[in-house]
Amino acid sequence: MARAKSQDYDESKIKTLSSLEHIRLRTGMYIGRLGDGSNPDDGIYVLLKEVIDNSVDEFIMGAGERITVAIAPPSGDADWLVSVRDRGRGIPLGKVVEAVSIINTGAKYNDEVFQFSVGLNGVGTKAVNALSSRFRVVAYREGRFLEAVFEKGVLRSKREGEARREPTGTLVEFTPDREIFGEYSFNREFVEKRMWNYAYLNSGLTLALDGTEYASKNGLHDLLDSEVGESALYDIGYWRGERMEFAFTHTNDYGEEYFSFVNGQYTSDGGSHLSAFREGFLKSVNEFFQAQYKGEDIREGVAAAVSVKLMNPVFESQTKNKLGNTDIKPWILQEVKRGVDEFLRKNPQAAKRLQEKIVTNEKLRTELNIVKKEAKEAARKIELRIPNLKDCKLHLGDVPKGEESTIFLTEGLSAAGSMVSSRNVYTQAIFSLRGKPENMHARKRTAIYKNEELYNMMMALGIENDIEGLRYGRIVVATDADYDGFHIRNLLLTFFLTFFEELIVQGRVYILETPLFRVRTKKETRYSYSAKERDEAVKALGQGSEVTRFKGLGEISPNEFGQFIGEDIRLVRVDIQTLKAVPEVLEFYMGKNTPQRREYIMKNLVADL
Repeated sequence: MARAKSQDYDESKIKTLSSLEHIRLRTGMYIGRLGDGSNPDDGIYVLLKEVIDNSVDEFIMGAGERITVAIAPPSGDADWLVSVRDRGRGIPLGKVVEAVSIINTGAKYNDEVFQFSVGLNGVGTKAVNALSSRFRVVAYREGRFLEAVFEKGVLRSKREGEARREPTGTLVEFTPDREIFGEYSFNREFVEKRMWNYAYLNSGLTLALDGTEYASKNGLHDLLDSEVGESALYDIGYWRGERMEFAFTHTNDYGEEYFSFVNGQYTSDGGSHLSAFREGFLKSVNEFFQAQYKGEDIREGVAAAVSVKLMNPVFESQTKNKLGNTDIKPWILQEVKRGVDEFLRKNPQAAKRLQEKIVTNEKLRTELNIVKKEAKEAARKIELRIPNLKDCKLHLGDVPKGEESTIFLTEGLSAAGSMVSSRNVYTQAIFSLRGKPENMHARKRTAIYKNEELYNMMMALGIENDIEGLRYGRIVVATDADYDGFHIRNLLLTFFLTFFEELIVQGRVYILETPLFRVRTKKETRYSYSAKERDEAVKALGQGSEVTRFKGLGEISPNEFGQFIGEDIRLVRVDIQTLKAVPEVLEFYMGKNTPQRREYIMKNLVADL
């Protein structure tokens, strides 16, 4: 093989970037994904969070009980404008510029000033500054102010003076830079969800978003009540200590549902604090009932919210989704045991309902084990080779699973064939369905083992016992953009929402977006994901353009398909606002209320026409 031509490598090739230049060049290192605002984890929400976190830290330290947030949409020549005003202590005026523009500069390294902060790396506000086309900060202290205005991290102006009527605190305004984020927009529902989380985690704090106030008197008790509502089998158990707060109950749903936080940061992937809570909950329940119930019977159907405050949290990634501290287990175990025991002693009716739930879970597990045994005897080779699964090479050898791997659930062999030929064989797996899966709404878990295809899919995912065994970082539903494809998509989502709701809560399930049209000339080809994009492409390329409507995934050639599941893959994460809404939605769309559903469809069809 011919070697690449050697390039000159001398002192002139060595570059030194300023800290903010590096943030703009390597954005993903600091805020994770970019996105366009259609996903709650997109970068524009990270920027908002970093600014609000600073204001919440002020509240935690006893300064300021109100945070005002405003998000103004584009108008005329003006782009999105986000502003956050707190009533905290205000940045010391002599350090305002440095605090928002120089990495590793800030007061969060000083435990006397900030004890329980998430932003310990001194990057947050600097990243917001660097990634904003315009960034303005104003600090108010003791009747004076200092204002600094930046553009893309570069200081443009600074002024100071008297501000006798302004209360002490900090104002931050920023506009995410379209050079970094492209065309984006803020989703109101995503922002509201964040406001509520801040309120639940900080009783006594009031947040105002564009005039709407968010506040909570009962902390995580309110959070869990908003999620499970009337589906709770007994009154919500609640405990609040100096460093830990938690709430719990049970529902008739399958699996376990947790909402865990560290210093106000939502840890979607849990971590050591959640593991310690789960273990403590198991031990405390068994000690209270003087029994030896299995963990799976105690925790099946549990819903809990857990929050801890740590001096030095260690996260496993920059996006802080999973806690890694290993020294916190002993005190969390003791706190959980104390809180659960106190609640059960004071609430005998709740204790009775909890024990009844555990006994019911034992009976269901016994029934399930019998069906499991029959299913495995009927498919003894399932462990060695799962039909219709083309696994990725990442899982060969000693690596049974991986965060960077993806499995596509697709319909039919033709679509699967195109994907298999164009996929990244190292990280992407394909599981092909043979038609429409069975509707699993309101079915028992035993029904999975009586359905060969869903059983095979469950085994391919590795989630038979619990979702901790999930073999893939992402589960992507890839179906045709027609009525049958949408129906299959709904059936798969019903399967996950019924039996493995945790996968959706944790943001593991996605919908693959593939183009509906191809518009091309001899010189150029464009792919369109809507009729509007198709019309724009035709206008741009000329009326003589050839327009192809893709009726199914199988019609897209492997050469074309590669770009739709490659680096530019378009995914829509499946998200639910509250758990309590799931049963009602599933019953309406997947239940037996056919006349009501038909009436709804006809009304909306007429409205659309």
